[in-house]
Amino acid sequence: MSIEYDILKEGYDSIKSKIPFVPDVALVLGSGLGNLPNDKKIEASINYSEIKHFPVSKVPGHSNRFLFFKIGEKKVVCMQGRVHHYEGFSTTEVVRPTRLMKMMGANTLFLSNAAGGMNNDYKIGDLMIITDHISFFVKSPLMGENIDEFGPRFPDVSKIYTKEYVELIRNVAKEQGVSLREGVYTQISGPAYETPAEVRLLHMIKTDAVGMSTVVEATAAAHMGMKVCGISLITDVERDDGKQEVVTHDSVVKAANEAEKKFIPLVEEVIKRM
Repeated sequence: MSIEYDILKEGYDSIKSKIPFVPDVALVLGSGLGNLPNDKKIEASINYSEIKHFPVSKVPGHSNRFLFFKIGEKKVVCMQGRVHHYEGFSTTEVVRPTRLMKMMGANTLFLSNAAGGMNNDYKIGDLMIITDHISFFVKSPLMGENIDEFGPRFPDVSKIYTKEYVELIRNVAKEQGVSLREGVYTQISGPAYETPAEVRLLHMIKTDAVGMSTVVEATAAAHMGMKVCGISLITDVERDDGKQEVVTHDSVVKAANEAEKKFIPLVEEVIKRM
């Protein structure tokens, strides 16, 4: 048994009496997208600070708690706020919430994030289905001692984003009249946004969207055999001709908040049909 598994087990044991059900879906809400649970009947709320050995984010707009509620008949554990590698947490610590939700019983991980659009055709407010990803010099959460209880030493991640869920998101978006992009998401370490040279490089490697999360969580989930899907909200567009506007955290949150009216119904209906 690995040291990290022991840490996770202690964390799980510290809150297991507060978990109201075995969740069907683990949902991660990114920057500015934390309002989805507002009209839900919350069956339990667990602050990250209550969990032994658990990282707590200090990024504005992240509520740092697990919420438990239902969407239709589906039982959901929701991360209202995530922790990030750029805050000084190791990638092992960053994926503890993902691994803990798997220990709760969730077999599907639905990821969301606010991202910069690298595809010149994208515009602010677009939603993009993540069909594949690239780690841009971010340490893999699977490095170090393997957690044999979760998965193999050398996992296959060639089909990390579950095709049936990609198709489901497409179909629901079409029914709702929501225009969707599809593309490759790249995680950078942050916290600085990209330099012009980095933007040019990301364009060269065919990145469609870039952000500071998601890849490590998807990787950890795939290692544990979870089904994975993800949607990026494009909050700025970073062209390769140097014409992009200055990006700030406030501008990212503002764009995310404005897109919630189409993002939330889409996510809810997809979860109902999973």
